[in-house]
Amino acid sequence: MSRSAKITRHLPILTWARTYDQTTLGADIMAAVIVTIMLIPQSLAYALLAGLPPEVGLYASILPLVAYAIFGTSRVLAVGPVAVVSLMTAAAVGNLDLPTTEAYIAAAVALAFLSGLILTAMGIMRLGFLANFLSHPVIAGFITASGILIAISQLKHILGISAHGHSLPELLGSLGSHLPETNPITLLLGTLTLAFLFWTRKGLKPLLRKLGASSGLADIVTKAGPVAAVIATTFAVYAFDLTSKGVAIVGTVPTGLPPIGLPEFAPDLWSQLFLSALLISIIGFVESVSVAQTLAAKNRQRIDPDQELIGLGTSNIASAISGGYPVTGGFARSVVNFDAGAKTPAAGAFTAIGIAGAALFLTPLLFFLPKATLAATIIVAVLSLVDLSVLRHAWGYSRVDFAAVATTIALTLGFGVEVGVSAGVLISIALHLYKTSRPHVAEVGLVPTTQHFRNILRHKVETTPNLITLRIDESLYFANARFLEDYVYDRVVCNEPITDVVLMCSAVNEIDLSALESLEAINMRLSELDIRLHLSEVKGPVMDRLKRSHFLEDLTGQVYLAQYDAWRDLSQPVS
Repeated sequence: MSRSAKITRHLPILTWARTYDQTTLGADIMAAVIVTIMLIPQSLAYALLAGLPPEVGLYASILPLVAYAIFGTSRVLAVGPVAVVSLMTAAAVGNLDLPTTEAYIAAAVALAFLSGLILTAMGIMRLGFLANFLSHPVIAGFITASGILIAISQLKHILGISAHGHSLPELLGSLGSHLPETNPITLLLGTLTLAFLFWTRKGLKPLLRKLGASSGLADIVTKAGPVAAVIATTFAVYAFDLTSKGVAIVGTVPTGLPPIGLPEFAPDLWSQLFLSALLISIIGFVESVSVAQTLAAKNRQRIDPDQELIGLGTSNIASAISGGYPVTGGFARSVVNFDAGAKTPAAGAFTAIGIAGAALFLTPLLFFLPKATLAATIIVAVLSLVDLSVLRHAWGYSRVDFAAVATTIALTLGFGVEVGVSAGVLISIALHLYKTSRPHVAEVGLVPTTQHFRNILRHKVETTPNLITLRIDESLYFANARFLEDYVYDRVVCNEPITDVVLMCSAVNEIDLSALESLEAINMRLSELDIRLHLSEVKGPVMDRLKRSHFLEDLTGQVYLAQYDAWRDLSQPVS
């Protein structure tokens, strides 16, 4: 790869900026306006969810978008605060029992910086493939459980009471004990806001279309629903002096752009946050790259997972140096960005300008914004993440996958997001090891009048008593090597006049050292039984590895290019 190609690979902005024109600019600005309208209340709400002052949500929505526009490969991914990462931030920093709000903010900033360093390092080392080891059903179960936790955690703001906890039992117990303290005006305000937001999602666009509005205008007005709720409820609190009746409000939100500076290096704090930063990095990357790949496919585009790690890493570093907290690509706002017609990552940079304008000029207007409105915004947003149908689908398709998904959901609800995501990662790895440790091995025979071989239990095929052909449908490695040994031994212990065993390796992409030792043991054991061992249809890279060992020299049989050649040479007619 040439030097210029390497630079372009790590700075994707150099690719799309070359063809940037006025038409693209107009499309990106329009998308940015729509996403900005959606992102302002979301940023405030997610900061509240993370246990941070609302302005931190705005800070996390400015420089990260600019950084992603420079280093990210998705044309439409919208980076910023998201519900699940906000909840994980609250859990990670909340567990530290910090004495002041300033210390809490500093810890959240350090968490973003650590997450950024981890993601960037993984990108430089090209570790994007690691996302493939996370089971998507398990991740879906974790996100579903997190959505439930988030929604229930926000009920305290709807009820106007205080409640704490990081797991479902803790939250329900705390809510139940404080339920008599419910503020009826806050409850009314929160309930009306919830009803309005749910209606705007489902009923507003059809109504506007019936009234003659264009599809584009109807979309913009629908996406502006949370902004309308913010304006209406803020005015209601101010006009009717609801703060004197116990309605909790946001209060003073500092005006101005985010402070720029590196987080303080505190080894003790960073060591306490490292595991949480790693988990946030993994979940954030998986969520982000899934959204980016889905939307890229719709435009016949591709993303580079390794560069996405760098894009998300630099976004988190940018968030940290501007007083923000961990960010990732959000599903809802990315879809809105896509539907609004965004053509390049410049739409994110224009969104950052809009958020910066809000931080400069609109924050004084947020003083009377009720926390119940922000809580309602969160609840409506996260309930779209809750998909319990994954349990039904998993049950119908694979009981093993169902057990993994159900366990992840139960642990997340029962013990909190950090235990849940840790369990999800471990279950994904364990699931992979379990499935590959018991590979499918089929005894095959010749399909009459052809040169094809199929499972003797599924097809009418020709077999011969002296020859056993076993097709191995998995790469061979340490976890399944002993399984193959036992399978072969069990099969040859019978009254049939077996003289030859052929291992058909058409589906074997790798044989590691443990598996090689097992093949050597099988060869030796069969030799003691006067049975020859043969291989067929061995792939080139696998054969190259085998040639580096003594296995082929000690093999009692041969290596056949095609299974039909082995059949023709070794099969004996039935007497």
